[in-house]
Amino acid sequence: FQAMVRFAVRGGLLLCCCVWMAGQDAAASEAKAATRKKPADGVASYEKEVLPVLREYCFSCHGNGKKKGDVALDEYKDYAELLQDRRGWERVLENVRNHTMPPENKKQPTARERERVEKWIEREIFHFDCEDPDPGRVTVRRLNRVEYNNTIRDLLGVDVQPADDFPADDSGYGFDNIGDALSMPPVLLEKYMAAAHRVLDAAIVTEDPGKPRKKRFRAIELDGSAPGGAADGGARELAQNGDVFALYTCQVGGEYVLRARAFAAQAGPEPVRMALRVDGKDIETFVIHAPAARPTNCEVRATLSPGRHRFAVAYLNDYNNPSDPDPKNRDRDLFLHHLEVEGPLASGPLALPESHRRIFTHPPEPGREVEAARRILADFARRAFRRPVTAEEVARLTGLFESAFTNKESFEISVSVALQAVLVSPHFLFRGEIQPEPDNPMSTHQINEFALASRLSYFLWSSMPDEELFALAAKGRLRRNLDAQVKRMLKDPKAEALVQNFAGQWLQLRNLKLVTPDPWVYPEFDDELRAAMQRETELLFATIMREDRSVLEFLDADYTFLNERLARHYGIGGVIGPEFRRVALTDRRRGGVLTHASFLTLTSNPTRTSPVKRGKWVLENILGTPPPPPPPDVPELDGNKALTGTLRQRMEQHSQNAMCASCHQRMDPIGFAFEHYNGIGGWRRQDGTAAIESAGALSSGEGFKDALELRTVLVSQKRDAFARCLTEKLLTYALGRGIEYYDRCAVDEITARLARDRYRFSSLVLGVVKSVPFQMRRGEGDRFAQVAD
Repeated sequence: FQAMVRFAVRGGLLLCCCVWMAGQDAAASEAKAATRKKPADGVASYEKEVLPVLREYCFSCHGNGKKKGDVALDEYKDYAELLQDRRGWERVLENVRNHTMPPENKKQPTARERERVEKWIEREIFHFDCEDPDPGRVTVRRLNRVEYNNTIRDLLGVDVQPADDFPADDSGYGFDNIGDALSMPPVLLEKYMAAAHRVLDAAIVTEDPGKPRKKRFRAIELDGSAPGGAADGGARELAQNGDVFALYTCQVGGEYVLRARAFAAQAGPEPVRMALRVDGKDIETFVIHAPAARPTNCEVRATLSPGRHRFAVAYLNDYNNPSDPDPKNRDRDLFLHHLEVEGPLASGPLALPESHRRIFTHPPEPGREVEAARRILADFARRAFRRPVTAEEVARLTGLFESAFTNKESFEISVSVALQAVLVSPHFLFRGEIQPEPDNPMSTHQINEFALASRLSYFLWSSMPDEELFALAAKGRLRRNLDAQVKRMLKDPKAEALVQNFAGQWLQLRNLKLVTPDPWVYPEFDDELRAAMQRETELLFATIMREDRSVLEFLDADYTFLNERLARHYGIGGVIGPEFRRVALTDRRRGGVLTHASFLTLTSNPTRTSPVKRGKWVLENILGTPPPPPPPDVPELDGNKALTGTLRQRMEQHSQNAMCASCHQRMDPIGFAFEHYNGIGGWRRQDGTAAIESAGALSSGEGFKDALELRTVLVSQKRDAFARCLTEKLLTYALGRGIEYYDRCAVDEITARLARDRYRFSSLVLGVVKSVPFQMRRGEGDRFAQVAD
């Protein structure tokens, strides 16, 4: 254990030193900065092109002593300070470009005036060079829980989920794989140590696989749902229906004997009934007549696969009648002494599991165990660290093996000791790339092909590279084969990770399990419908991905995926059974994620729809123009008795507040377009007794009369905004960091490529993986500051 800790600490220091190494060449940086072009006469252009427009249209709210939204455009001390406020000017650019500022009730600039301001901001504030772009830098980050589980699965070939016991991952920019948000709490190191032991115990056979063994679990130590407590003689009372269970890891598959020693306290018209369960399924049911003085053994034989299993005893027929005149006949209970597992039962040698064979690729010869271990450890560490390993690293691991082996441990156990050190090493737990000048923001480098393989696999699979990616990286041929590899990976079953982890967070499907529609208002809503809602959207995303369809089908597809439960909810006939199938849509009321019950339920309140939530969701996730947070102390709409009329009328009265108007003017018309869908996505013709008013217009002027026309507007006139929003979301997820101003060139290039390729999904992914931010990195620091200096 001490040796493992020393290895982990030394490995951590090595990684940190490599990633954060000093070595900035100040002279070279200054020379490089000096060769860059300065903004051409920015003061004069600002005074001539921009300041008159700001005075005319903006200073009434954001100048002359006014600071609405905490924005004042006339308070810069000098021109240099103005240039440094990139975040503020980015907001200005976004609002001018999307026609959200000035508000509709204010005097509007001409198209030429808007263009003049946009071009000045892009030229002077964001004077990045697309010929020599800034690729940014991703913080060294640990594997999140999903990535850890998937990496263990692909590295070892065991079906366990050790990270399910880890603390929840924090999110940033809408995703849980963001480097700056993935902190390292102290408790996590303990979890890593326990997980390494657990997964290797499941993967490696350390005993003779053909020799049966027994494992006993005391009943009083078991977990479960059956209420009760300790009884005399070490037994456990099960006082009500429910089960208690043990978790047992089978190193090899085969036939096992499962036993339970139990007795009963009888009462009522029938004897105690008990079931033995494996992984939630009843294997056999028993009638327990045995009294406390003579417990009985109940056993079954079951074929178990390698891995962890849940072995349980269930009490099935609790009886309680406190009014019975005979005290002995008032309560019927089951009592359990212990559970026992014996096996595997076999007449001859059993085959070792695939996980064991995956690790022990070099069988030891007598007297040459150290050489075999060295080769095993080198290969395992190469895959676990996702790069070639050094001779020093292999030597340290081999030393751990030798220490255990000379202390009379078996070859398998000795290898396992060294492997535990690999699984707690920062080289395994963290993702980071070594670079020559890590502290020089002017130094940019292409990441090596092994780092590229990891970026690619964790992007598309949320897991480590497979052997094909490793082989191409080792030969230096991965970059030249990116197109073929991306298409191969998107068709691989492991690409389901992109559905679960990217789509699940972009479309917020993960939050669906948290919504609680009021059962009095929506009695038809249940967990079965909730699951069907989520699966419909996941299947649409998976189909667009695997069939390489247009991403515009996210907005308006002429097909969807339904089972009987969801089809009945939508009022669509001809769909029978629980299985999902592809259904052609002839009714334009459905089509695309904006008509899916998942989106419509997620963006509703428990008792009614929420046009604000729906409008805000579309602005954030479809158009990429999220509104600012609401101001404090604004009264809630519900419960405000001063507001009267229909929901739309009450909201219009509510949004007359000057502090709220500018944002509600953007959100509410979009949300009202979906008012024909109730709080769980069912179609309705009116809201109670009131007619539904669903017409509106986007802040940029495009009008629509309902959700059908809004979808048409989005596809025909806002497709570029949607493509840009989706690009930024996918690039954020792929990089593990937020999009910065200097990523504008990459985003522009990806969206342009997407439009040229008819919006095919693979074009979007290839655009991301071939982009400068994905392919390169720079040193830490503010490159803009050095250029400005």
